[in-house]
Amino acid sequence: MHRHRDLCERAVDALEIAAGLEAHGVTDRTAARFRHRDVFSLAEELYARVPRGAATPAPAAPEPAADVRPAVWALAACGPGAVAVLATAGLALTTGAPRLVAGVLGALGLTAALVLAVRRGPLRAQGRGTAAPLWTLWLLGYAAAGDGLLDQFLTGGPDVGPTLVTALDGSVEGGGWAIDTGPLLALALAVAPAAWCVRLFTAGARRRLAASRGLDDFAAGARPLLLGTVALHLAALTGLLVLTGFHPGALALGVLLLTARLLAVHGFQEAASTVLAAACAAEALVLASVLAARLPGLDVLGTPARALVDLAGPALVPALVCGGAALALLIHATAALSRASAHVGNRPDA
Repeated sequence: MHRHRDLCERAVDALEIAAGLEAHGVTDRTAARFRHRDVFSLAEELYARVPRGAATPAPAAPEPAADVRPAVWALAACGPGAVAVLATAGLALTTGAPRLVAGVLGALGLTAALVLAVRRGPLRAQGRGTAAPLWTLWLLGYAAAGDGLLDQFLTGGPDVGPTLVTALDGSVEGGGWAIDTGPLLALALAVAPAAWCVRLFTAGARRRLAASRGLDDFAAGARPLLLGTVALHLAALTGLLVLTGFHPGALALGVLLLTARLLAVHGFQEAASTVLAAACAAEALVLASVLAARLPGLDVLGTPARALVDLAGPALVPALVCGGAALALLIHATAALSRASAHVGNRPDA
């Protein structure tokens, strides 16, 4: 009681104390030393015995993002998809200078919509910011233009500028490398199901926390809940990619971004940002190695990238990079998000 008095005095319910104790390394075995069957039981006694100020209420733990109005929530979740559809239609129905204007306005509008999406509703993260938005922009840019640029690098180009290829018009006019808007359209439309998946996971985890009678019991229920959430989003994104033009790299990127956002929402921004940065560095390294291979005596540097492209095309590079990063982040998330302390506000380590 003396060691964790500040935690107990600030807590709004026993679940918050249990999560705080777990974050400080208290396990069910530790609780047994104090004649309690688990950390939850110990937390209930601490909550009952430690006095709090009379003005401090003790309501049930509030749902995350409960202060966000439904209209704002819906706008934040559906905004990126709506902007992407309008921008894609504008690119498909225009040519020349108007098409360039439509592309620029679409990029600016999509960026603004994505910023709104990650600052409102279930995708909103608490705590200090990271460089994750910068890494996300790189990954999205590579999803649209990276394959065409890599192909041009391998063939000695690029000789001319980029060419927009929309999901509604798959033809390529002229030379240069293709900027395919199909993956971006699918990923933008997937923001809405991603927001619902994050909301379902957060609500399900908190219900599981309230019903659990031990840390191991909660972890056993949280892991399949997390994997089911990722699988649900994977199915939704696959369907969208089938409609807009299937791209394995975009599928892997969607899973990576969802997992990173789940971690950020629950206070693990640094881990998410680190893995996103590693994925960006890997994609940049592939492009740089192909360029470096043009120098005399350095042909060997471009061999790995050329082998991957010869095996299954340039789309294999982002699929492997983002897929590997998503798998690593999902393994980390399975451990981090199965802890009770990740689902209660005012985490001591946040």
